[in-house]
Amino acid sequence: MKFSSAHLPAAPAEEDCSSTVRFWHRPLRVWQWLITPQQLLFGLALLLCLSPWGSAPLALALGLAVALLVGNPFPAQSKRYTSKLLQWSVVGLGFGMNAHAAWQAGQEGLLFTVASILSTLVVGYFVGRWLGIARNTSHLIASGTAICGGSAIAAVGPVVKASDEEMSVALGTVFVLNAIALFAFPIIGEALGLSQNQFGLWAAIAIHDTSSVVGAASHYGDEALQVATTVKLARALWIIPVALGTAALFRTPGAKVKLPYFILGFVGAMLLATYVPALQPFAGVAVKLSKLGLTLTLFLIGASLSKQVLRAVGPKPFMQGVLLWLSISAASLWVILHAVS
Repeated sequence: MKFSSAHLPAAPAEEDCSSTVRFWHRPLRVWQWLITPQQLLFGLALLLCLSPWGSAPLALALGLAVALLVGNPFPAQSKRYTSKLLQWSVVGLGFGMNAHAAWQAGQEGLLFTVASILSTLVVGYFVGRWLGIARNTSHLIASGTAICGGSAIAAVGPVVKASDEEMSVALGTVFVLNAIALFAFPIIGEALGLSQNQFGLWAAIAIHDTSSVVGAASHYGDEALQVATTVKLARALWIIPVALGTAALFRTPGAKVKLPYFILGFVGAMLLATYVPALQPFAGVAVKLSKLGLTLTLFLIGASLSKQVLRAVGPKPFMQGVLLWLSISAASLWVILHAVS
């Protein structure tokens, strides 16, 4: 059946769209403050995230809803505080960990970590060439999938002298897949009857960003959270050799590698919680505040995923990200189901 333009509904008048935009940005007086409806909605969603009904999936969903429906009224502040809030939250979670259990989890995840990082980088290279994706963009997506999402991309980007557009494409791809993983992984884990240990290990290997790993694992259970956090942070240390290897491969002279120093804070907090029993009352408070901080982090991440970011990704880079993510998720899950109790 053929359609002419006469069959299509008339596009909304430009002035109607403008009036809608003006509504969300028109200041309103609330008590002694002047705020816009956009800011009010952002604040109400934020308060809901921090309420007793808040959770990691809800926080990310509310952030996405705000970003896609009305836009983030505080984009610069969200970008500035997200990484710092995540780092401090991860350090605080260390007070809820036991060093002996963490060491065991780290040893168990070491082989999976090395094998999955190397295989993801190699597969990512060939998939990128097959799809005809620019070398920098392809390597950034592969690095983010292999190690720890946005943190790895931020570390590797300057090494390959990536442009702002290449960074945006890689970060957008990883952020979209992170959002999907945070919702999907707990459902899949429960459907397959994964143990706490199995799920924590799988989440640490197959989910990109530390924030989504911790969010999914905390939703699954406390033991899963401990395993996932430990293995993921040990995995994040591979930013250093991967960035150095990238500098050699891309022949980038004088490349500087940004070290993830907050991991040392996590280890220090974990050692204090294990060997200084007098800190237990403080440790419990620190863990609760860290979980709230993580929830807030996920809300800010969701609120930063704008329509512009989604449009910047493009089909081919997104396809590469999906293929890599599905490959590492399926392969690691199969190995865990057959080799880990």
